[in-house]
Formats: sequence, C-alpha cells, structure tokens
Amino acid sequence: MKPSLFGQIHSNRDYTKAECWGKNQFNSSFPASLVAYMFSKNLKPVYIKTDHENNIVHNYIDGEELFGINPLSEDAYYAFEVGYAPFEDFYQGEREKIDLVMSNYQTKELLCGLEIKLTALPDNTTKSLPESEWGTEIVMRPPTICFLACSICSNYRTLEGKERLRSMLQNVPQINHWEESDEVLPHFHEILVSVLSVSTDMCDHQKPLIIQPIWKTEGNKMRLKEGCLDVFVWSNLSIIQMCCMEDSFDIKKLNRFNRTIIWLYKMLLDYVTYNMFDYKRIIRLQSYNLANDKAFALSGTKTHAFLQGDEIANPRISKYEIKNIILGGGQELLSPERRFDAVLVNSPDIFVEDDKGR
Repeated sequence: MKPSLFGQIHSNRDYTKAECWGKNQFNSSFPASLVAYMFSKNLKPVYIKTDHENNIVHNYIDGEELFGINPLSEDAYYAFEVGYAPFEDFYQGEREKIDLVMSNYQTKELLCGLEIKLTALPDNTTKSLPESEWGTEIVMRPPTICFLACSICSNYRTLEGKERLRSMLQNVPQINHWEESDEVLPHFHEILVSVLSVSTDMCDHQKPLIIQPIWKTEGNKMRLKEGCLDVFVWSNLSIIQMCCMEDSFDIKKLNRFNRTIIWLYKMLLDYVTYNMFDYKRIIRLQSYNLANDKAFALSGTKTHAFLQGDEIANPRISKYEIKNIILGGGQELLSPERRFDAVLVNSPDIFVEDDKGR
C-alpha cells in the first residue's frame, strides 16, 4: 500500500510525496481523515453550539452532516488550503484560503469550507492542574473572523435578509472614525449587543466552521494517553462566545476580544451598506495598537469551560488506532520540527555519566 490517509480517495494532496507530510499539511489533512475514521466507527464529533440565549451547548454532529457528503464516498473530494467561492461573494480583495473545502468529485458542487485547528491537551497553562481541569490553547487568526462574517452574511443574502440584518445593526450611533479607539470604545456596549442579537436571530441556522481535534498526552510528558484522540466542532456562532468570557460591558480599554467583536460588526455593517466588506482594510485600520498577527487566543484555562465533558476526559480514539488512519507507512514521511528541547527529552542517555566521567 502506498502512503495515504484513511478515507481520502480523492484529494489535492499526493500523500506519496514527502512534502505532503510536512507540519502545516499534516495538521489539516490528518484531522480530516480522523473525522472520516470516526464516521466509519459511527462516532460523532462533539458539536459546540449556542442556544437562543447565547449559552454554549454540546450536541453531536455526524461526519456526513459536517462535510455535506459521506466522508468515505467515492464522490468526496478533499481540497486543502484553497479558496471557498461561496464566501468570496461577501468580501473584496485577495482571496483567502481556508483549510478544508469539501466538494462532490463528480458534480464539482462545493459543500463546505472549514478551518482546522489541531490542538494538544493539556496546554502549558493546565498541564500542572488536575486532569479534570485540562484544556487546550486555541488561536484565532484574522482570516477566521473573515470566514465567520461570511458565514453570517450568507444567512442574510436576500433583500429581506439584508434589511433584517441592517435592523439589528442600527442601534449603534454613527461612528465616523472607526480607526480611533477613543471614538469606538464608548459605543462598544451597543456593538456587542448588536452582534449578540444577530447570533440569537440565526441560532437555528448556525453552521460548523472550525474542526478542533485534540491529542491528549500524559500531562507534560510527550507520551500519548491510551485514549488520545477526539474531535470537537465549533459552530460559527460559538466562536462569538469565545470573545464574551470576560465582562464586556464595562471596559476601559479595547483588548483583542473586544476588537474581534468590532471587526465582525464592521464587516456585517459594510455588507448591508455596500454589499461587500473589505476585510483586509478593516483589519489594518482597526488595529487599536494591537498586533494583527492573530485575532485572539484562548488558553487552556479558558477553553476548558467550552470543551469539558466525557470526550475530553476520555477521548474515544486510542493511540493504537492511529495506524488505521495513517496508512502505507506514511508516518515514515513525517517531518516534525527539529526542536532542541525535543531532542534533549528524547536523548536521556546524554545525561548519564559514563565510566570516564563524561
């Protein structure tokens, strides 16, 4: 058998080539096959959603519902790091690539666009805590917020829908200089309330946007737990709630979470005003003296509240099943980062003195 990944009959990656097993490629292609493998075992990823009061709730989502097609079908096409045309109707400028686009191999119909974030459990902030309190770090990049805005716009694409969306955004007083934090900060409460009202309005139409597989180790040791793999899926609306963990109604200075809400509001406002939004311009001008390399990040101490449950305590896929996902000796083509600390940890013999005192 040639090197391959479970379930991916058709893909834009050729797994017989070593370059398709690099860190950036593997971090998106392996999770897609993990979903397919779980589907083959009739296991559903945990689906993190919101209810009508914008509370986080857990459901389960079938792999076929997630991908829009049976993950094992001959017609399933896995395309990684490509543009997703249905989102490109809503923003102008350079095309953004999304981690995974599923389509029908025969009809070429595009079925979904998903971001993938492969995360370690526990992270540095929770590795010393009791296992029941472990969490994972998750980092959101600006393109993810663009995709979030697009997924919301797609729910309001008709004339009637745009008017409905506009009515929920018009409670914010006119802001002439969005790039000035002093002008935006006094109205942040209204901005947040508007975004949350949109979230409530489309609760019954939320869609998956992020696949977050976890791989669980023995605390701070680089050894996999026997039950080590599981998958969480975040809906578009649940991402908004990541920004609402702190008191957002009495703030003195904008942080990354507040800024993300402002970015999202401005994208939606420009959509109903101009039919499109300039995502790159919004990110550039509305930085508020914060770096734009990421939208925000949540440490494991924060994500634990979102992820806690049976699946994070006892992941359902065993480390001994990884050989059923990475096929044909593909593991031999992996090229992990050459980190000095990892080399030291895996070289205990160099710290043992020999009979010459070395």
